[in-house]
Parts: sequence; C-alpha cells; structure tokens
Amino acid sequence: MDYLPLFLNLKQQPCLVVGGGNVALRKIELLARAGAQITVVARTINAGIHAVSAEYDLTLKQKAFDNSDLAGMRLVVSATELHPVNIAVAEAAKQQNLLVNVVDDPALCNFIFPAIVDRSPIIAAISSGGASPVLVRLLRSKIESLIPAAYGKLALLAEKFRPLVKQQITDAAQRRIFWENTLQGNIAELVFAGNQPEAEAQLHSQLEQVHNEVQPGEVYLVGAGPGDPDLLTFRALRLMQQADVVVYDRLVSAQIVDLARRDAQKIYVGKQSNLHSLPQTEINHLLAELALAGKRVVRLKGGDPFIFGRGGEEIETLIQQGIRFQVVPGITAAAGCASYSGIPLTHRDHAQSCLFVTGHLKDGSINLNWRQLTAPEQTVVIYMGLAGLAYICRQLIAHGLPATHPAAIIQQGTTPSQRVLTGTLADLPELAEQADLKPPTLIIIGTVVSLHKQFSWFQPS
Repeated sequence: MDYLPLFLNLKQQPCLVVGGGNVALRKIELLARAGAQITVVARTINAGIHAVSAEYDLTLKQKAFDNSDLAGMRLVVSATELHPVNIAVAEAAKQQNLLVNVVDDPALCNFIFPAIVDRSPIIAAISSGGASPVLVRLLRSKIESLIPAAYGKLALLAEKFRPLVKQQITDAAQRRIFWENTLQGNIAELVFAGNQPEAEAQLHSQLEQVHNEVQPGEVYLVGAGPGDPDLLTFRALRLMQQADVVVYDRLVSAQIVDLARRDAQKIYVGKQSNLHSLPQTEINHLLAELALAGKRVVRLKGGDPFIFGRGGEEIETLIQQGIRFQVVPGITAAAGCASYSGIPLTHRDHAQSCLFVTGHLKDGSINLNWRQLTAPEQTVVIYMGLAGLAYICRQLIAHGLPATHPAAIIQQGTTPSQRVLTGTLADLPELAEQADLKPPTLIIIGTVVSLHKQFSWFQPS
C-alpha cells in the first residue's frame, strides 16, 4: 500500500492554496466543500477565483509566495504552472511538517487528492497513487452509478437512531446484525423512495421486537474457487463481508481471505498430506461451537464444497446440532484449472464424458476403478494425485491405455504461479519430478490435453 487513506476534518481549519488559475480553483472548491478557511496566494488571480471569493470567504493575497505564508496553516496545495515555485512550496511545507500537495507531481507530495464519490456523510475515495488518473475517473463513474444519492439520508437515519439502538441492543455482535438487516432491507428502500417518516416508524417497531438474548448463528459453506479471487461468486463475497468468523483451509489464497470483513476473526484449519492443522472431526465441531455462540461463520473452502471438499461431512454435524447453514457453490479446480490451461474437459472430437476422481483416499491408499478410467473418448481429472502420480500412470497403462496417451499436470491453476506440464502416461511422472512440482496440483488425462498449446490463453506472471 503506497498511501494510507485517511479522512481529514478541515472544518474551520486554515489551508493555503498557492496559484491563481483554473487548477487552483478546482482545489479551492474541493477544500471549501470540506469547510476549510482558505487563503490564496498568487501573483495573478483569475476571474473565477474572484467570483467565488465572497461565497467561500477566501483570503486573497496577490503576491509571490514566501515562507511566511505557511504560518498557522494546516494543509497546503501548490497549483502553479511554475515548477521552481512548486518545489519551493513543497520543501518549505515539509520542513514545517505540513501536509502538502503539488498538483500533478506526486514526487513532491506527502499526500494526494483521491477521486471522491460524495454521498455525505458517506464518502468514498479512490486513488491510483498518481499512476493512472484516467483509470481512477473511470472507476469513480462506476461507483457513482452503484451508490444512490439517498445513501447519505440512510446514513443520517442510522446516526439518529444509533444511541437508541445501542441502548436497546447491548450485545455488540447482535447490534451489528440488526444494523446490517436494517440497512439492507425494507427500511432502506423506504429511505431511497423518500418516505423518511415510514422508515423511522418501522425502525422503531423493529426495535420494540428485539430481545437481548444471544440469537443462534449460521454457517455458510462457501466455495472459494481454484485460486483466482475474480472467480468468487457475488454471494460468496457478500457472505464473507458479513461473517463474524472465517474458517479457511490451505487451498484458499491470502488474496481471497483478505476480502473478508476486516474485523472478522480468521481461523486457519489447513490440511495437507500427513499434516493436519485440525482433524476433520474437530473442524466440524468448531463450526458448530461458533454458530451456537451466535456467530455467523464462513467456512471458506478451495474449489467447491461438494466436490472433494468434505462439505457433506460438515453439514451432517450442523444438522445434528440444529444449526442453520447455506451452501455457496464455487468453481471447482477441474473447471477452473482446465479453462486457464486451455484444456477443454469435453470436446466433440476427443471426449464425450468427464470423470472426477481423487487420487488420495481416506486411508492414504489409491483404490480406483481402473477399468472405468480407461474407457475411450473420455477425460479423467484426478484431484490430490501428485504423490501417487507414478502409480496412477502405471495402473492406467496396465489396464489398457497406451503409454503414449496424453496427460497433463497443473500446479496452482488460475493463479499467477500457474504451471502446466504436458506429456504422456509414460513420461509425466518423470517430468513432474524434474519440475519439482508441489501441491496443489490437478491431473488431466485424455486426448483433450493435445489441445493445450493451441488453446492456451492465460499467461501467468
């Protein structure tokens, strides 16, 4: 993070703008909206600044800048077209530990102005750190279209009722849930429609029905997909943002975990071969205990919860305890990794069916239906098969597939670290060993692998 985003209270605070042109005028208007007391210093001050001088109660000094102009200032903006002047302003301000911005020259700044979406008292700020102002403007336009102007009125309603809600609902977690339901439900729609009296009446009515005992929690089994954060579903992201606790495993990337609510408790329960942070039964009971304590829990699982994700085992425990749950599907590794490696799982000329199997059973053995896996015109996808790759390839050859049958192994698919090795059943184990591949990996076996070079589109970094 190149800049720490902060929001300054500049009401009645003295601020200096050096420059008298249109660029300076834009900064003056922005500071005036924040309630600042503004002094303008410039040899020439244009008509636009003079026109707003009375409205913004500006102090105008038509002269050259000198260091004495900084006395008593809280914040300084230099908006001249003279680079030596901008350098002098920046250096003098920094010597006095003042906040200084030089327009369009990030190297001279110790703070920068973001693009602003103003729904006061809701304020959203977007910045690229000066890398691409045009991109920031495009993003602001997108956000502007997503946030109705009435969100400011909704925030004021929450501010008005905040003391009463705090008095009525003493438990902080329950209070947060109350506000989340209120600000996303019918009361919010009434505010957006301009019916403030009815919104307040309904809020009062809901408060009267609130009881302070801890309400039962809920568990969300969320598929995080194969690795790329962009492959999360909208529902997954929404539930992650409202969960009190996030329980996640080894296959969930740090970038995806970071999308959870900032103050949510995060519990790692990652499992890998012969090394379990928590045994599965303990994970099942952990989810139940958290929910029974009134927590909303996201169980974040790589891929899809119901495809080699043991989601069914976790649900059984929740049902036994009478705990509510939701299941949010995710893009399973087979679909994600195959797509990002340019290997279609089905193709009219190669495969009319696809099998998903696991190369790692409960007791560590590999006991698959080899005859079924060697059927013609199909694709076989093997999860968790790296450790047994050599054995798997030998068995497939022994049960009828040619040694030259195409096969691929994909490491960390859909991520910037993705690696794809293609070969045959005869040579893929040696290729994987030479490449020193590490889990997570996915094995794809079938003539569709021959399309990899032709269809490959994703270029990992």
